[in-house]
Amino acid sequence: MKIEMHPTVLAYHEKNQSLPARPAVVLQATELKQLARDAGADDVGLIEISRPVLEQERHEILKAYPRTRTLMSIVVRMNREPIRSPSRSVANLEFHHCGDEVNEIAHRIVRQLEDRGIGAMNPSMGFPMEMADFPGKIWVVSHKPVAVAAGLGMMGIHRNVIHPRFGNFILLGTVLIDGEVSAYDDPISYNPCLECKLCVAACPVGAISADGQFDFSACYTHNYREFMGGFTDWVEQIVDSRNAVEYRQRVTDAESSSMWQSLSFGPNYKAAYCLSVCPAGEEVIGPYLADKKEHLQEIVRPLQDKHETIYVLKNSDAQQYVTRRFPHKNVKTVGNGLRPTTIEGFLKGAPHVFQPKQSAGLNATFHFTFTGDEISKGQPQRATFQIYDQTLRVTEGHNGHADLSITAEASTWMKFLRKERHIVWALLTRKIRLKGPLKLLVAFGKCFPQ
Repeated sequence: MKIEMHPTVLAYHEKNQSLPARPAVVLQATELKQLARDAGADDVGLIEISRPVLEQERHEILKAYPRTRTLMSIVVRMNREPIRSPSRSVANLEFHHCGDEVNEIAHRIVRQLEDRGIGAMNPSMGFPMEMADFPGKIWVVSHKPVAVAAGLGMMGIHRNVIHPRFGNFILLGTVLIDGEVSAYDDPISYNPCLECKLCVAACPVGAISADGQFDFSACYTHNYREFMGGFTDWVEQIVDSRNAVEYRQRVTDAESSSMWQSLSFGPNYKAAYCLSVCPAGEEVIGPYLADKKEHLQEIVRPLQDKHETIYVLKNSDAQQYVTRRFPHKNVKTVGNGLRPTTIEGFLKGAPHVFQPKQSAGLNATFHFTFTGDEISKGQPQRATFQIYDQTLRVTEGHNGHADLSITAEASTWMKFLRKERHIVWALLTRKIRLKGPLKLLVAFGKCFPQ
């Protein structure tokens, strides 16, 4: 049967032959926002795909949904008291329930738009994600910058969006829409963050500094222990164990049970205390202003005083911080699975895993030259790492005078970082060559503990 004679095709033409072609229309912003609220969103904002803030996001967004012209950001409130509880099973139940609600609301919005002949797509608010790209960018849309651009809040020093009314007790979702809108939103004119530093005081791994610096590696290693990288580390603990007795020496029964719980009911956060203690937001701030001491005693102190296992990388800033700041907490050194698979991933990821305090006393410039078939365009790839005054700067090309020059075959350097090749073997086989003192390479490695 020819497709022209198929019953479905004939029915379509019979139904639509008298209908005029649908002209391009501009969607009304007020109607779209009401649709989102009717679907269950507590707040909503709209931005255009051409917004400059999406410069780094646009390619991935359009790859997922090429017809995207407008992004709708939605906010769903979480219940505050469960998030504040020292019992993290209570907090995680709220995270999971609210996360499911965000996805359901976004699903309903897309269905309503589709029924009106408007194309739309809703990427996941959290998991599942594009795990084939791990440890690179695994999400389709970065919900936080979209929400900020759409006027739904600002980032606090704890790296969470703070809504002007609901505070940081929110989860975010994004809907990609095929259509222009009559009016778009702008960011709000102030930051709801009070800079009270309670998130600094509550974080068990010192990931948030009073000066606004953020240790991604510390937060990821502990809080996300039962997500991506922590799971791979746990699997490697199983593989490396000779028998059940050795496994139990590596992993306690409580840890095994906790991993089972995350695998069965959804991955559980180990902390997220920064969200718990934050008093920002018009509907949140009242009790804090009425009695700051009580807020500290009832919400902050129970999290600080909690006896729990804190997961850190060996010889990391976090390990030193927990040992000094919370001696009653049990410190366990683990891996976090953040192993780059490409030179590009190594260069982009280095600032996120750099440990400032481990670099104390090191002031040096490192020139890297990577060679091999893995390098795009077949040309050597050059980069400069400058470590001065406990800060890191990574730039393309060779800049400034090098205290140590490193020429490495790309695949060998990756295997070295992943601990699949020893540096001595790499130097003896000249897969990695140094021009300068070896001790500088050792000092460099201490800044990026694995």
